Amino acid sequence: MKFIWICAALTAMFVTGESLTCHSCKVGIGGKCLFKSTETCSGSQPNCYWGKLTFNTSHFVTLQTRGCMASSLCNQTETGALLTVGYSLTRTCCSTDCCNGASAVQLPLTAAVGAALMAVVSTWSL
Repeated sequence: MKFIWICAALTAMFVTGESLTCHSCKVGIGGKCLFKSTETCSGSQPNCYWGKLTFNTSHFVTLQTRGCMASSLCNQTETGALLTVGYSLTRTCCSTDCCNGASAVQLPLTAAVGAALMAVVSTWSL
């Protein structure tokens, strides 16, 4: 019985390890997301994406969206009209955790530890 539980736990670890986590944004305006969160992608939508909707009449107003997407819809541009106003929707996909989010400046662990050590050593020499 113990062997079955161990196998089940290992299987659950591998299944969860394969799921991709993506930033989710239902509506973004001007590069700012109004309702942001993260989501775990399913097998039918295994990619992260970010989308950009521009209207033909005004390139100043763009809407953004982020989330999980099916591979068949990735890296495509769609055009259409909404109430006689033309639009263009481009979706770009990626396949690593949170690759569809805003870039952030992050120090690698070794750089952070090195900076902390330098700060401690510099206080000792005073």
